[in-house]
Amino acid sequence: MMHIPTWRRALIWLVCLGGLLFALPNLFYDRVERSNDARAVIETGLSDAELQAEAGLWPEWLPSGLVNLGLDLRGGAHLLAEVQVEEVYAARMEAMWPEVRDALAAQRDKVGFVTREEGGDPSELRVRISEASEAATALEIVRGLATPVASLTGGGANDIDVRAEGPEIIVTLSEAERAATDDRTIRQALEIVRRRIDEVGTREPTIQRQGEDRILIEVPGVGSAEEVKEIIGTTAQLTFQPVVSRTSDANENPGPNNEILPSLDEQGVYYILERNPVVTGEELVDAQPAFDQNGRPAVNFRFNPTGARAFGDYTAENIGSPFAIVLDEEVISAPVIQSHIPGGSGIITGNFTVEESTQLAVLLRAGALPAGLEFLEERTIGPELGADSIEAGKLAAMVGALAVIVFMILTYGLFGVFATVALTINMILIFAVLSILGATLTLPGIAGIVLTMGMAVDANVLVYERIREELKTARGPARAIDLGYEKALSAILDGNVTTLITALILFLVGSGPVRGFAVTLGLGILTSVFTAIFVTRLLIVMWFERRRPKTIEV
Repeated sequence: MMHIPTWRRALIWLVCLGGLLFALPNLFYDRVERSNDARAVIETGLSDAELQAEAGLWPEWLPSGLVNLGLDLRGGAHLLAEVQVEEVYAARMEAMWPEVRDALAAQRDKVGFVTREEGGDPSELRVRISEASEAATALEIVRGLATPVASLTGGGANDIDVRAEGPEIIVTLSEAERAATDDRTIRQALEIVRRRIDEVGTREPTIQRQGEDRILIEVPGVGSAEEVKEIIGTTAQLTFQPVVSRTSDANENPGPNNEILPSLDEQGVYYILERNPVVTGEELVDAQPAFDQNGRPAVNFRFNPTGARAFGDYTAENIGSPFAIVLDEEVISAPVIQSHIPGGSGIITGNFTVEESTQLAVLLRAGALPAGLEFLEERTIGPELGADSIEAGKLAAMVGALAVIVFMILTYGLFGVFATVALTINMILIFAVLSILGATLTLPGIAGIVLTMGMAVDANVLVYERIREELKTARGPARAIDLGYEKALSAILDGNVTTLITALILFLVGSGPVRGFAVTLGLGILTSVFTAIFVTRLLIVMWFERRRPKTIEV
């Protein structure tokens, strides 16, 4: 058994070499990260000399995966946002008014004139009829507009509750519909926030639901909480609206069914627009940063078939007329339609920087938030705290490693040196796997690595002690080494499998730092078993084949 086939030796060294290559980028963390970020921007179609220089900081032929640093190591932003679900109730009532009006107007000979009562609770729709004696009839008509709640917990309930107070018909969302709406709104807000932050390129953010209507957001590596709020707080509601006229008077009466909005780029300039848009951002299917014909940053966009048809028809019928591109109640551009624009594609131009055009494209792709966010808590964690944690982690790792190395060498001599080499390879493999997975390293994760260093030599201790026992029976050194590995294998597997099961349970039921600890502990167990069973044994066999000792001291 002292003989190890050449192919197995090559495979073991190949794994070790691969581990070294994939772990290498972490020694040049800042350089590799800047290169990766620059390449990500270049892939979107934007490129300049500065970006090319940044991308060249790290060779493309080398692995460029990094171990992501968590919020406690790198600093960043921590925010707790509350989703304003009441806004969705108000929007539902606003959207329902035309339907209620038309249904009652169809029975005008009975219920009389129909008007909406303004003011009051925005989550209620109050409709007044002129024939108060027909309130019961109006009540039945409006109740006929109800639909079943679209959720598993709705239990067949209707989506609206309708009651009468004299000549007024009051419509509200039912409790079942409110619960379903709340859940739907939170899920949608959670997904949109995640898409926005992920597309900006931040590393391993934590975005999760907390409680009934709150979202926890942790983004490592950003300068402040304000940066994150700028990304996720923008609703990015895009509309394309016909232009009535241009004015410098913000208080000018826009007229019926019109609105007056400021220009984003031109100070003191306002546009009077038709309130009903030609197309909206909801019909947008793609938006990418680009450059216009003059080389200035812009955003290319594309509509779905419905939006493309409406956009194409409008441009064909209004050649020579201006139309406004409106983002969040501001006119970002008001070009004149030069020709028919079929296909539903176009470009948004303005006084953008490259960064602003990239962020605008991200916001448009992510879509509008279903409701506003109120930030209840926001903290910016400086990189100094993370730097202190990293230094403390390094110190703990070095002290732990040094103690293990000294103990192994003093106890087992040359075999302790072999164990030390295997321990070093073990650490390299852990960081290589973390880099390949793109895992996030937190302070508890560092604790898991330090613990792994102590556990990594357990297998070597079991083997070496077994070899000692075999040498006492007057067996030769080759046979003693063989039997030592053979008889210690079951104990090694038993001890590590039970610890691996514990790490798996921690990962499945834990969250945040607990999972980080479980990941590094679990990976450390797997790599330590590999180095103890294969790497250390290969080192011993290679030494034995070279020296052919008559006796060995373990």
